[in-house]
Amino acid sequence: MYPKEYVDYLVHFHGDRDYFECHEILEDYWKQTDSGNKESIWVGLILIAVSAYHHRRRNFSGAKRTLEKAIKACELGRASLSKLGLDEATLLALLHERQVMIDMKQLYTSFSLPIHDSALLNECLKTCMQYGLKWNTESDLSNDLIIHRHTLRDRSGVIAERNRRLQSKKATDC
Repeated sequence: MYPKEYVDYLVHFHGDRDYFECHEILEDYWKQTDSGNKESIWVGLILIAVSAYHHRRRNFSGAKRTLEKAIKACELGRASLSKLGLDEATLLALLHERQVMIDMKQLYTSFSLPIHDSALLNECLKTCMQYGLKWNTESDLSNDLIIHRHTLRDRSGVIAERNRRLQSKKATDC
């Protein structure tokens, strides 16, 4: 009923709190299904995870900037949120609460997205178990591999591709 990528996003959001993985999963899905639409509800959900990632790392300016964009996308896509099994009014209230926390530079705390569709919740719980995760656990603030994932990940493929394009561009400029 729901895209697997969306279920995986929710599982990581509530299971291991790997917000970077949430971003990666949903960004790939968005690019395949609604690429270029910056007002897509997928973008709003991606930005919620990115904001949580920044907030947890005490990057308050990054958390604030991305959360503002997330709120705008979610407000524009209220009807889509409901179709995705989320309680849109509760979610928007939660995001505004997080915005106040970030503005006041309060430290990150784990939070849950308000899932109102019991079938979606059951699918998430089942998938969470399959992945060996526990639903609604608190973020493990000692796990640097998740907390600082963007700085610790292997970027060799991205760098190689960037260099290949640069070399190609130089060849065509000559």
